[in-house]
Amino acid sequence: MADKQISLPAKLINGGIAGLIGVTCVFPIDLAKTRLQNQQNGQRMYTSLSDCLIKTIRSEGYFGMYRGAAVNLTLVTPEKAIKLAANDFFRHHLSKDGKKLTLMKEMLAGCGAGTCQVIVTTPMEMLKIQLQDAGRIAAQKKLMAAQAQLSSSPAAGLAEPAVETRTTATQITRELLRSKGIAGLYKGLGATLLRDVPFSIVYFPLFANLNKLGQKDPNVKAPFYVSFLSGCVAGSTAAVAVNPCDVIKTRLQSLQRGVNEDTYSGILDCTKKIWQKEGPTAFFKGAYCRALVIAPLFGIAQVVYFIGIAEFLLDMLPKPRA
Repeated sequence: MADKQISLPAKLINGGIAGLIGVTCVFPIDLAKTRLQNQQNGQRMYTSLSDCLIKTIRSEGYFGMYRGAAVNLTLVTPEKAIKLAANDFFRHHLSKDGKKLTLMKEMLAGCGAGTCQVIVTTPMEMLKIQLQDAGRIAAQKKLMAAQAQLSSSPAAGLAEPAVETRTTATQITRELLRSKGIAGLYKGLGATLLRDVPFSIVYFPLFANLNKLGQKDPNVKAPFYVSFLSGCVAGSTAAVAVNPCDVIKTRLQSLQRGVNEDTYSGILDCTKKIWQKEGPTAFFKGAYCRALVIAPLFGIAQVVYFIGIAEFLLDMLPKPRA
């Protein structure tokens, strides 16, 4: 990746296009992942990925699976652009001596990329999680209310269920800025770093080395399908490896809680309560969903990035006359 010298605008455009295509394809699975991770023992609404998606469609309609997608589609362009371009930047500067990058330097470049991207990732995830999880909390409250009414007066007819008031990302942003300032949008920053930095440390070196296996000549790009498969394998591997950090981040960033669900004061408190009340397997809730999201997302991202759609688009622009 460091060997390919393209302009910074082209890198940013490629990263943005890659993110937009990837998110559009896998967002419903990401919504299921968030809801599965946030539900706690004794308050389970969903048993699996398919169960979550089916119940979401039944209660919220088809477009219910895309709650929070607008936030992602808006912010994924700078997020993916920063991530991919930053990794290229660090790889380039770490290989100035012209020698092949060592594994440690590849990991260091990934660390830099993961650190840079949280500027956009943290507020994006913060807003997305509130919108994704709102349907789960509303469904849980309706179910609890119906059960309470049946147990208190079995002979009485059921009252009309309360209509869920849907909030928008703009409303959430305004409320957070009004009550907590800019820090409100960066709640869970530490947990986001804890997830994204190790992810990039694993992902980028693994992708680079897998992609090299498909290169017949060091000076010739690997075929697009090799880049796609390398992105899929590296992405899913890194995603599962850091899933415990993703569970902690999701729990910490959720502003609304379901009935009788725990609240957390920080990373250590969240880790302790999950371990004690839900067991170690809870840290891998939604792991297969996350792998299904990340694999095609990064596979598509690397194909778009390596094909270089941006170079083609920039070449189409009219050139200034001499």
